[in-house]
Amino acid sequence: MAIAKGRLLELSLGLFARAGIEFSDDVLTSRKLIFDANDGQHRIVLVKPADVPTYVEYGAADAGIAGLDVLMESRADVMQPVGLKFGYCKIAVAAQKGVSSLGGSELPTVRVATKYPNITMDYFNARGIPVEIIPLNGSIELAPLLGLADRIVDLVESGQTLKENGLEIVEVIAESSARLIVNRAAYQIKRDRVLEFMGALNS
Repeated sequence: MAIAKGRLLELSLGLFARAGIEFSDDVLTSRKLIFDANDGQHRIVLVKPADVPTYVEYGAADAGIAGLDVLMESRADVMQPVGLKFGYCKIAVAAQKGVSSLGGSELPTVRVATKYPNITMDYFNARGIPVEIIPLNGSIELAPLLGLADRIVDLVESGQTLKENGLEIVEVIAESSARLIVNRAAYQIKRDRVLEFMGALNS
Protein backbone atom coordinates (compact mmCIF):
# COMPACT_ATOMS: atom_id res chain seq x y z
CA MET A 1 0.00 0.00 0.00
CA ALA A 2 1.25 3.46 -0.89
CA ILE A 3 0.76 5.87 1.99
CA ALA A 4 1.27 9.62 1.89
CA LYS A 5 3.83 11.24 4.13
CA GLY A 6 2.53 14.24 6.01
CA ARG A 7 -0.87 14.98 7.49
CA LEU A 8 -2.55 11.67 6.57
CA LEU A 9 0.22 9.31 7.73
CA GLU A 10 -0.52 9.19 11.46
CA LEU A 11 -4.25 8.91 10.81
CA SER A 12 -3.66 6.10 8.29
CA LEU A 13 -1.49 4.18 10.76
CA GLY A 14 -4.16 4.58 13.44
CA LEU A 15 -6.75 3.14 11.06
CA PHE A 16 -4.51 0.19 10.24
CA ALA A 17 -3.88 -0.48 13.93
CA ARG A 18 -7.63 -0.60 14.61
CA ALA A 19 -7.92 -3.07 11.70
CA GLY A 20 -5.22 -5.27 13.25
CA ILE A 21 -2.39 -4.18 10.95
CA GLU A 22 0.53 -2.99 13.08
CA PHE A 23 4.22 -2.34 12.52
CA SER A 24 7.15 -3.01 14.83
CA ASP A 25 9.18 -0.12 13.40
CA ASP A 26 8.27 3.42 14.32
CA VAL A 27 6.99 4.48 10.92
CA LEU A 28 6.53 8.09 12.01
CA THR A 29 10.17 8.63 12.98
CA SER A 30 12.16 6.16 10.86
CA ARG A 31 13.93 7.27 7.70
CA LYS A 32 13.00 4.00 5.98
CA LEU A 33 10.46 4.12 3.17
CA ILE A 34 9.23 0.50 3.14
CA PHE A 35 7.71 -1.22 6.19
CA ASP A 36 6.37 -4.75 6.66
CA ALA A 37 3.45 -5.29 9.02
CA ASN A 38 3.76 -7.69 11.92
CA ASP A 39 1.18 -10.02 10.34
CA GLY A 40 3.46 -10.71 7.37
CA GLN A 41 0.55 -9.97 5.03
CA HIS A 42 0.84 -6.25 4.43
CA ARG A 43 3.54 -3.80 3.39
CA ILE A 44 3.43 -0.03 3.14
CA VAL A 45 5.63 2.35 1.19
CA LEU A 46 5.86 6.03 2.11
CA VAL A 47 5.68 8.47 -0.80
CA LYS A 48 4.81 12.11 -1.39
CA PRO A 49 1.04 12.71 -1.35
CA ALA A 50 0.91 13.64 -5.04
CA ASP A 51 2.67 10.37 -5.96
CA VAL A 52 0.25 7.96 -4.26
CA PRO A 53 -2.17 7.72 -7.23
CA THR A 54 0.73 7.12 -9.62
CA TYR A 55 2.14 4.21 -7.58
CA VAL A 56 -1.33 2.65 -7.45
CA GLU A 57 -2.38 3.35 -11.05
CA TYR A 58 0.78 1.74 -12.45
CA GLY A 59 0.68 -1.24 -10.10
CA ALA A 60 3.75 -0.54 -7.97
CA ALA A 61 1.27 -0.67 -5.08
CA ASP A 62 -2.00 -2.60 -5.00
CA ALA A 63 -3.72 0.07 -2.93
CA GLY A 64 -3.12 3.40 -1.27
CA ILE A 65 -4.59 6.20 0.79
CA ALA A 66 -4.88 9.65 -0.77
CA GLY A 67 -6.92 12.79 -0.29
CA LEU A 68 -9.66 13.56 -2.79
CA ASP A 69 -7.78 16.75 -3.69
CA VAL A 70 -4.80 14.68 -4.87
CA LEU A 71 -7.06 12.31 -6.83
CA MET A 72 -8.89 15.16 -8.53
CA GLU A 73 -5.63 16.81 -9.52
CA SER A 74 -3.89 13.64 -10.73
CA ARG A 75 -6.87 12.27 -12.70
CA ALA A 76 -5.40 8.81 -12.09
CA ASP A 77 -7.35 5.79 -13.33
CA VAL A 78 -7.84 4.00 -10.00
CA MET A 79 -10.78 2.59 -8.08
CA GLN A 80 -12.03 4.58 -5.08
CA PRO A 81 -14.10 2.04 -3.16
CA VAL A 82 -13.94 3.45 0.37
CA GLY A 83 -14.14 6.91 1.90
CA LEU A 84 -12.13 6.78 5.12
CA LYS A 85 -13.83 9.54 7.14
CA PHE A 86 -10.69 11.41 8.15
CA GLY A 87 -8.48 14.11 6.67
CA TYR A 88 -11.43 16.43 6.11
CA CYS A 89 -10.67 19.76 4.45
CA LYS A 90 -11.80 21.97 1.58
CA ILE A 91 -10.32 22.82 -1.79
CA ALA A 92 -11.13 26.51 -2.02
CA VAL A 93 -10.57 29.71 -3.94
CA ALA A 94 -9.34 32.45 -1.61
CA ALA A 95 -8.45 36.11 -1.99
CA GLN A 96 -7.69 39.16 0.10
CA LYS A 97 -10.50 40.28 2.37
CA GLY A 98 -13.19 42.25 0.60
CA VAL A 99 -12.91 40.32 -2.67
CA SER A 100 -16.21 38.54 -3.19
CA SER A 101 -16.02 37.14 -6.73
CA LEU A 102 -13.98 34.60 -8.67
CA GLY A 103 -13.16 37.10 -11.39
CA GLY A 104 -14.28 40.64 -11.89
CA SER A 105 -14.60 43.27 -14.57
CA GLU A 106 -11.31 44.80 -13.48
CA LEU A 107 -9.52 41.52 -14.23
CA PRO A 108 -9.70 40.40 -17.88
CA THR A 109 -7.60 37.40 -16.89
CA VAL A 110 -7.44 36.19 -13.29
CA ARG A 111 -4.00 35.13 -12.05
CA VAL A 112 -4.35 32.20 -9.64
CA ALA A 113 -1.48 30.78 -7.59
CA THR A 114 -1.90 27.10 -6.76
CA LYS A 115 -0.38 23.64 -6.58
CA TYR A 116 -3.59 22.35 -8.19
CA PRO A 117 -3.39 23.59 -11.79
CA ASN A 118 -5.81 21.01 -13.23
CA ILE A 119 -8.50 21.58 -10.61
CA THR A 120 -8.09 25.34 -10.94
CA MET A 121 -8.21 25.42 -14.73
CA ASP A 122 -11.29 23.18 -14.84
CA TYR A 123 -13.12 25.22 -12.21
CA PHE A 124 -12.52 28.64 -13.76
CA ASN A 125 -13.04 27.42 -17.34
CA ALA A 126 -16.40 25.89 -16.37
CA ARG A 127 -17.45 29.37 -15.26
CA GLY A 128 -16.15 31.10 -18.36
CA ILE A 129 -13.46 33.04 -16.50
CA PRO A 130 -10.07 33.36 -18.27
CA VAL A 131 -7.33 32.25 -15.89
CA GLU A 132 -3.55 32.32 -15.77
CA ILE A 133 -2.05 29.67 -13.49
CA ILE A 134 0.90 30.61 -11.29
CA PRO A 135 2.36 27.27 -10.10
CA LEU A 136 3.58 27.26 -6.51
CA ASN A 137 4.35 24.43 -4.09
CA GLY A 138 4.35 26.18 -0.73
CA SER A 139 3.39 29.36 1.15
CA ILE A 140 0.69 29.99 -1.43
CA GLU A 141 -0.95 32.56 0.86
CA LEU A 142 1.92 34.94 0.08
CA ALA A 143 1.00 35.26 -3.60
CA PRO A 144 -1.87 37.79 -3.25
CA LEU A 145 -0.02 39.72 -0.56
CA LEU A 146 2.99 40.30 -2.83
CA GLY A 147 0.98 40.97 -6.00
CA LEU A 148 1.99 37.69 -7.63
CA ALA A 149 -1.61 36.51 -8.01
CA ASP A 150 -5.18 37.77 -7.70
CA ARG A 151 -6.55 34.57 -6.16
CA ILE A 152 -5.23 31.31 -4.77
CA VAL A 153 -6.60 27.78 -4.86
CA ASP A 154 -5.44 25.73 -1.92
CA LEU A 155 -6.38 23.16 0.69
CA VAL A 156 -8.10 24.73 3.71
CA GLU A 157 -8.58 22.96 7.04
CA SER A 158 -9.42 25.43 9.82
CA GLY A 159 -8.98 28.58 7.74
CA GLN A 160 -6.69 30.05 10.40
CA THR A 161 -3.71 30.44 8.04
CA LEU A 162 -5.88 32.37 5.58
CA LYS A 163 -7.22 34.59 8.35
CA GLU A 164 -3.78 35.38 9.75
CA ASN A 165 -2.63 36.46 6.28
CA GLY A 166 -5.61 38.68 5.52
CA LEU A 167 -7.28 36.22 3.16
CA GLU A 168 -10.71 34.63 3.09
CA ILE A 169 -12.52 31.95 1.11
CA VAL A 170 -14.32 33.19 -1.99
CA GLU A 171 -15.75 29.85 -3.11
CA VAL A 172 -15.38 26.21 -2.07
CA ILE A 173 -14.52 24.00 -5.03
CA ALA A 174 -14.92 20.65 -3.26
CA GLU A 175 -14.91 18.95 0.12
CA SER A 176 -11.95 16.61 0.46
CA SER A 177 -11.19 13.65 2.72
CA ALA A 178 -8.99 10.55 2.65
CA ARG A 179 -9.92 7.74 0.26
CA LEU A 180 -8.77 4.18 -0.12
CA ILE A 181 -7.73 3.69 -3.73
CA VAL A 182 -7.10 0.36 -5.45
CA ASN A 183 -5.28 -0.64 -8.62
CA ARG A 184 -7.83 -1.99 -11.12
CA ALA A 185 -5.80 -5.09 -12.04
CA ALA A 186 -5.04 -5.89 -8.40
CA TYR A 187 -8.75 -5.73 -7.62
CA GLN A 188 -9.41 -8.41 -10.24
CA ILE A 189 -6.42 -10.64 -9.46
CA LYS A 190 -6.50 -10.32 -5.65
CA ARG A 191 -10.20 -9.65 -5.20
CA ASP A 192 -10.64 -11.78 -2.06
CA ARG A 193 -7.70 -10.17 -0.26
CA VAL A 194 -8.74 -6.67 -1.33
CA LEU A 195 -12.31 -7.22 -0.15
CA GLU A 196 -11.06 -8.64 3.14
CA PHE A 197 -8.82 -5.61 3.60
CA MET A 198 -11.67 -3.21 2.75
CA GLY A 199 -13.90 -5.02 5.22
CA ALA A 200 -11.31 -4.67 7.98
CA LEU A 201 -11.00 -0.93 7.35
CA ASN A 202 -14.77 -0.45 7.23
CA SER A 203 -15.26 -2.26 10.50
